[in-house]
Amino acid sequence: MRADLLSVPGEPDRANEDFAALSPQGAALVLDGVTPPPDGQTGCIHTVTWFVQKLGPALLRRAERRDQSLADCLADAIAQTAAAHESTCDLSHRRTPQATVVALRWDDRQVEYLVLSDSVLLLDVNGAVTPILDGRLDEVTGRPDLRAIRYTRQYFDALESLRNADGGFYTAAADPEVAKRAVTGHLPRADVRAAAAMSDGATRWTEVFGFGDWAELFARIEDKGAVQVVDEVRAAETADPDRTAFPRGKSRDDASVVFLQF
Repeated sequence: MRADLLSVPGEPDRANEDFAALSPQGAALVLDGVTPPPDGQTGCIHTVTWFVQKLGPALLRRAERRDQSLADCLADAIAQTAAAHESTCDLSHRRTPQATVVALRWDDRQVEYLVLSDSVLLLDVNGAVTPILDGRLDEVTGRPDLRAIRYTRQYFDALESLRNADGGFYTAAADPEVAKRAVTGHLPRADVRAAAAMSDGATRWTEVFGFGDWAELFARIEDKGAVQVVDEVRAAETADPDRTAFPRGKSRDDASVVFLQF
């Protein structure tokens, strides 16, 4: 098996709010912490980085055991993480630390996956790149009323009101029940040649800067490596620091990639 793992902060002087991990027991994760507004309250004394570094290992340990579905693994990991700070923090706050999730697990028989929110999993299935996406955030942000105010304060306030709400989209925060909302599935191991899990800081290569489609992004990672892809994203971010040519929420974002070739 060939593996490539990269997780880097958007700014060198800022903590990475992503988490990426690969286990020799046949599991891999990418989590992307949700950055709260710089002037906003979260109800929590902990950082987003603290949260993903608690949730990620808790999920990976459960995924390695193989006695639960990935959705149940995520639910238990969320519950464990919530228990670690429920006595000091208001976990009902809408900005309580939270994250997107991609989880992958494999053995000799099958490859299992879980995707929650806008991190992306790409699978090479019998030679064709298949994106595994949770499209609910795209559905929300594609609404005409939100497109008209994109990336304004009103836009981000509206997104917050729709996060982990019926008719909106979902992230892993403090409620284990959200794990039931994840996109899950499995495929025969023999059909899956390779996989790439990415946070949206890395998928900017396709989704923001338009260097190529999902298949071309997958081929770029496979041929040139995760570092090359993230370097190309960083160059594009640097060339447009004011976000005028390529509108986006942050000028630079944390970026994580886990690539596996079975």
